[in-house]
Formats: sequence, C-alpha cells, structure tokens
Amino acid sequence: MRKILVTNDDGVRSEGIEVLAKALAALGEVTVVAPHHESSAIGHALTLARPLRLEELAPRVYMVDGTPTDCVNIAVAHLFDVKPDLVVSGINKGWNLGDDVTYSGTVAGALEGILLGIPSIAVSLQRTAHFDFSHAAAAAVHLSGQVLAHGLPPRTLLNVNLATGAPRGWRLTVQADRTHVTEVLRGDDPRGRPYYWIDEGLSEWVPHGQSDYEAVRQGLISVTPLQPNLTAHDAMRYVGTLLPGGDEDQAR
Repeated sequence: MRKILVTNDDGVRSEGIEVLAKALAALGEVTVVAPHHESSAIGHALTLARPLRLEELAPRVYMVDGTPTDCVNIAVAHLFDVKPDLVVSGINKGWNLGDDVTYSGTVAGALEGILLGIPSIAVSLQRTAHFDFSHAAAAAVHLSGQVLAHGLPPRTLLNVNLATGAPRGWRLTVQADRTHVTEVLRGDDPRGRPYYWIDEGLSEWVPHGQSDYEAVRQGLISVTPLQPNLTAHDAMRYVGTLLPGGDEDQAR
C-alpha cells in the first residue's frame, strides 16, 4: 500500500488538512504530521535551538510543536520504516502565489519532502469567509494519483492554487512577479516601549499570461513546478564580468 505523509502550516486541527487527509485515503495509507498551532509565513524554518515534542492525537495523526519542515523531518525519520511515497502539504487557507512561495510554510513542507527525495505537492485555496475545501481536495487527489503512478522529475514539487468555487479547468503556470512593498507599523505599548507590526503594503502583480496569479484570477487550477535551486542562470554571464579580471568564462 502506498504511504502518504500529509502536513500543513495552518495547524493539525485545521479543517483543510482534515479534508485533505480524508480524500487522499482513497490512494493509500495517510499519516498526518502537522504543527500544533498555525505556522503561516514561517517559510522553510527548521528548529535547532530546542527539542521538539511529537504527540499522537489519533491513529496516524500526530502533532509537533514546531514548523512544517520539522514535521516532515520527524515523520520521515521516526514514523516510517521507509520513506513515504508522497508528501502533500495543505490545504492552506490562502493562496501561495508568486514570490509568496518564499514565505510559505505550506510550500516549505513540500520543499522539505523533495529535499529528502520524496515527490511532493503543496495545495492552497483562496482565502474567504467560508471555506469549501472539496474542489481543492479533489484536485489534490487527481495530481497525487498521477504523481504516484508516474513520479516527478528529481527535486521538483508541484505548487497548486485554486480560487473559490468550482474550477473552470487546469493550467500549467509559472510564478508571477509583482512589485511589493511591506508596510511596517510602529506603536507604543502601555509602558511606552515601541513595537512594530509587519503588514501587507503595496502589491502590484506584473501581467503574464502563464502566471499562477492570472490562472487563479480566471478560476483555473494553477499548477506550478518549483525547484529548490535558486541560481539565476540568466545572470551568470553578466556576474562573471564583475569578478576579478572580468572574465565571462567564470560563468562556464
């Protein structure tokens, strides 16, 4: 039987992970290992400064007092005799589009999966007042079945995003670009000490017909292949000219 590890960054008691795990049970044995509280926007953080606790809440449902990355590592190291066949992270309450993947704990869970050599998928749904996870779960099951049957290229994860409502179709996408300015608000606590609150500021998406942002805006299921290698290959030749001697061969 196929072994599937499910994690998230919204916390082990999030409805999104419960719906996802139940749906994926049609494909194999599902083990849920997720943070004990919401860990959104925590990125690919790994806890090294303190010990972590693993608590079983129900059969094959575990809680970790750490990050999604911690959850995947502990699960693979101590809950499986062999590596699981698939890691699925989600269903996140809110999109993970464009540059946001660098902050996303949901994407980080899948990223850790591929770093450990396990095909992985991250699934996120548009934030709304009342969540209906059914379409996102169905999309996750379809892609998971395909990946279990056919695999993925090495060190490649699928970042999946959906708008609310019934999807109008699927689209293979790239990460959107945007102009982003973070707003940092300053205040004073009752003792007169300053504090700072980081908030979303200006965010303008760059038009691109194949971007993940454009796809979800059109009601399509966006599927973006991502990889951990952040090398800017298009910049290699130029950066080579900046090195001592200015030799473009440095880039070869």
